[in-house]
This record gives sequence, C-alpha cells and structure tokens, in this order.
Amino acid sequence: MNHEQLTPEVRNWLTACDWSPSRDIGDLAEELIQIRLKDAEQHGVTLVPTPQAVRAIRSYGNLRLVHPTDRESAWVMNPTFGYDGDAALIKELAFELGTELFPIGYESLEYGIILVDEQGRFFALHHTGGYYMGANDADAFSRFLIGATPLDAEDFFV
Repeated sequence: MNHEQLTPEVRNWLTACDWSPSRDIGDLAEELIQIRLKDAEQHGVTLVPTPQAVRAIRSYGNLRLVHPTDRESAWVMNPTFGYDGDAALIKELAFELGTELFPIGYESLEYGIILVDEQGRFFALHHTGGYYMGANDADAFSRFLIGATPLDAEDFFV
C-alpha cells in the first residue's frame, strides 16, 4: 500500500493503535498464514493467500484497531480466527466475486471475518452474508472510522 493514500485521520488512528508505516511483522506473518491454511485444509478447502492479504497481514497483523469513539468496536488483525465451515464460505464468496479471498482478521462486535482479495479490496464474511468494506485498506479504514454501512457483496459479483 502507498501509505500516502492514508488521510491524516486514518494515519493518526493507526498510529494510536501501535501501527507505523514501516511496520512489518516478518516471519510471524508467515506463521499466522500457515496456521490459517492448515485449518482450511483440515476442512477440505484450499485458501490462497493473495499478495495484497499477505501485505496487509505483514503491516497490520496482531494489531487491535479499536474504533476511537466506540471502544467495544475493533478490527482484530489476526488471520487465524475462524469458525466451523468458514473456509468453504470464504471460497464460495470468492467464487461469486471472481477472485481469491484470504482472511486477515475479524471485527469484534459480531465476529465477521475481514477478507482481502487479489485487488486489495476489503470484504467481510458475516453470518448474514458477505459485505464490501472498501477499495483498499485506506478506504476500508476510513469507512470504519466514519461508521459507513458496508455494501452488500452481491453488488460486486461477476
């Protein structure tokens, strides 16, 4: 990501959540990705870690990005979070979108899984369906901060 795309509000918020433009969790990112891949494989599903998801995990992995006005609401950036059957649902959503998706974390209020596709777009897999969260991390974070309602992922199906 080009960190120059971040608005001052998003940059300040991320910095308050212990992020920096040079942050890279290195080998830990690969360990987290491997845990998620093995879990999916145990359920007979092959997930593909997209380059954009790997980049996001390296930059934001293991951070808790707490909303500044609602301390209960956070994006927990840990790709190992999941629930029974989620890998198959991720693949199904990816198929409908015509892309690969890989989990990078989850949202703390309803435990929707945050996903990134091959283009760097953010989606969420919630128990009510799939949702579009933003065109990239800068957009998704900005939408999270202003409380924008996520769009239905069906609007992006191919």
